[in-house]
Amino acid sequence: MEIIPTRFPGLWVIQPKVFQDHRGFFVETYNQRDFIAHGIYCDFVQDNHARSEQVGVLRGLHFQTPPAAQAKLVRVTRGSVYDVVVDVRKGSPTYGQWYGEKLSGKNFKQMLIPKGFAHGYVTLEPMTEFQYKVDGFYAPEHDGGLRWDDPDIGIPWPVDEPILSEKDTRLPLMKDFDSPFVYTPY
Repeated sequence: MEIIPTRFPGLWVIQPKVFQDHRGFFVETYNQRDFIAHGIYCDFVQDNHARSEQVGVLRGLHFQTPPAAQAKLVRVTRGSVYDVVVDVRKGSPTYGQWYGEKLSGKNFKQMLIPKGFAHGYVTLEPMTEFQYKVDGFYAPEHDGGLRWDDPDIGIPWPVDEPILSEKDTRLPLMKDFDSPFVYTPY
C-alpha cells in the first residue's frame, strides 16, 4: 500500500497494491499498521455505501461539525467519480483551497480526508458505487456543507448541469460560513 501525502496537511491519497490474475483481483483496502506507520490514527466506526444511477450526480460539499466531525477513507468500487475536498480549517496553510482526484473501480485509488474538510464528488459513469469509512457516527444535527459551485472556491467540476439533492442546492457559500474547524498541525 502506497500512502501519498498531498500539499494539504493531513490529506492523503492511498494507492493499494492490486493482485490480479485470470480469476480477478485481490486488494487490501485498509491496513491500520500501515496508516499508523505514517502517523495516521483513525478509529473507523461506520462504513457507508452509495450508488448513483446516472452520470453527473453531484453529492456535496459535506462535512459534520465538531464535536461530531468525521475523518473519511473514501473509494469507488464500481464506475468513477471526480472526488473533491475543500480545506475549511481556520489557520490552515491551505484554508479555502480545494483538491481533486479521479477515483474509480479500475484505479483503486482512495483518499483519506481528515476532519475539517468539506467533501463532495460527481459521478463520471452510470451505476457508480462509492464506499467510505468514517471515524465518527452520523449525527444529523451536525450536518454542514458548502455550495458545490461557490465561485470563490472555483472547483472546475467536469459537468455543467449536475443532478443535485434539494439539500445541496441550499448550502451556504464559503464567504457566509464561519468555520468551527481549527487547524492543528499533524
